[in-house]
Amino acid sequence: MLKASEGSSSGPLAANSEISEKLRELFALIHNCHEERTRSEHNLTNIAKTHERMQSEPSKPYYKQKLKGLYKTALQDATSEEEIIRKCLDLIFEIRNIIKNRPRKTGLGFNKETAIRRGALMKMLQQSALTLPLFIGKRKEERAPPLCGAISAEPNYVGKVGDMVAALVRSADGDENWILAEIVHYNHNTSKYEIDDIDEEQKERHTLSRRRIVPLPLMRANPETNSEALFAKGTLVLALYPQTTCFYRAVIQEPPKGPEDEYQVLFEDSSYADGYSPPLSVPQRYVILSRELRKK
Repeated sequence: MLKASEGSSSGPLAANSEISEKLRELFALIHNCHEERTRSEHNLTNIAKTHERMQSEPSKPYYKQKLKGLYKTALQDATSEEEIIRKCLDLIFEIRNIIKNRPRKTGLGFNKETAIRRGALMKMLQQSALTLPLFIGKRKEERAPPLCGAISAEPNYVGKVGDMVAALVRSADGDENWILAEIVHYNHNTSKYEIDDIDEEQKERHTLSRRRIVPLPLMRANPETNSEALFAKGTLVLALYPQTTCFYRAVIQEPPKGPEDEYQVLFEDSSYADGYSPPLSVPQRYVILSRELRKK
């Protein structure tokens, strides 16, 4: 299973140096991957040609023996290429993590030091969902881990600083709403989080207990290999309403069909005759199990 490692930089310059080093390493791996791909393509061409010769001369056992050797080589090439690709993905995850944990004065991430225009914020949230790592198991039967798609976090899980969460906050008028927020700190003595509202217009920090925090997925689930990690049609969820930073109750109409696809959800809306909005698209990252169901 692929896992992102923690960034170890202690300042902007150290972080930039570490990122540069890992990018150089990534470039070398990509070059190696290209060489492996070229070599394997040459072998696949030989397999196709050998099949053609077998059809024209089916009585010759030589071609069968040759094919066995070619297929064995093809499997070895595929394994080597897979190992390189996994190393590339691990490096990309490490780079992403270093950037996320880089000191905030670098101006990266969803920080409060630089005002973010509404349109830019929405674009950043969409980009964050699109670039969320896709879980790729080493074996076909490997199940998705916690915080992949619809799989909830472990009971004792504590989110890391900079992670995005859904947070249940109470407004000045007493109403409670689920908002998109970023973890600023976790106090192990009180078991409470300090979180920042992701919406720059609000500029609010809240201290909340763990039961008012739901970690968002750290990986996307691939519907083609890990359908068990997706919410099924009809599931009651909390989903981020498009072009907002608030989560609302919704029902899954259709789960994603491919790795890049989004959920189609029906938001509860009393202004419609049937009580639900028309189907809207919401990325995997911003769909979580409804709090009512989580209490079971």
